[in-house]
Amino acid sequence: MIEAEWIAVDWGTSHLRAWAMQDGAPLATGDSTKGMGRLAPDEFEPALLEVIGGWLKDGGTDVICCGMVGARQGWQEAPYSAVPTKPSELPPIFTVSQDPRISVHILPGLRQDNPADVMRGEETQIAGFIAQNPNWDGVLCLPGTHTKWAHVSAGEVVSFRTFMTGEMFALLSSQSVLRHSVTGDGWDNDAFLAAVSDAMSHPDRIAARLFSLRAEDLLHGQGAEVARATLSGLLVGAELSAARPFWLGQQVALIGSGATAPIYGAALKAQGVPTRTEDVARMTLAGLTAAYIRLKETE
Repeated sequence: MIEAEWIAVDWGTSHLRAWAMQDGAPLATGDSTKGMGRLAPDEFEPALLEVIGGWLKDGGTDVICCGMVGARQGWQEAPYSAVPTKPSELPPIFTVSQDPRISVHILPGLRQDNPADVMRGEETQIAGFIAQNPNWDGVLCLPGTHTKWAHVSAGEVVSFRTFMTGEMFALLSSQSVLRHSVTGDGWDNDAFLAAVSDAMSHPDRIAARLFSLRAEDLLHGQGAEVARATLSGLLVGAELSAARPFWLGQQVALIGSGATAPIYGAALKAQGVPTRTEDVARMTLAGLTAAYIRLKETE
């Protein structure tokens, strides 16, 4: 039997992940495919209890949540906090639950009015990074479906920008004519880096270069691994070109996992920008832990 001191939860659109916490360390983990986007409002609490029910103690257990659980369509909206702000000091929103064994607290996201931008979930990863690197100034890149670039200084998120690079890759590789030429999961790193350089030098040519991937396949039998890497390189290169004001002359850290973070690391290294990489789950848990400590200090 596991009895958690408190429970950390990262609840996104498609997945729920939870940690049973004791003395600052996880005793157990649980996950579910019952993300916010798949549930009706009356299903939120039962979905959470399916994962954490075996960890609860009598008298109420604090549950600290981040992610889309706090969106307008989530369990309860946790309004965005405007930048510049310290994500480690954002007050959580208390959610009334039916089960007396849990007290649910939801962390707010961040907003930027000009240019208009929002993040929800990534601010907790950033808070975790800041908690573990309190004197660090620079830029954090959080690769993903919607990649975030955030300028961090003196513990504050000063500004940030979102790029839909991951979603564009998914759409083009699965729903456009290019789907016939980028099949499989093969990869050609030289083709990727060449495409990054091409896109950064000639961003105006990207639409034409994209279609050439199909033509190269039809006319010259270009391999799917080359086409797939080139497609990624063109999109990442366009992103790096637009995000240049963030990373140029700055120290850069990546918060990511899987294959995506190394891709961004290779692209930045080719521009002469060294990077370090931190694991998403570890930074998320560090951010949720910092929020729990803050909650206890204010009680």
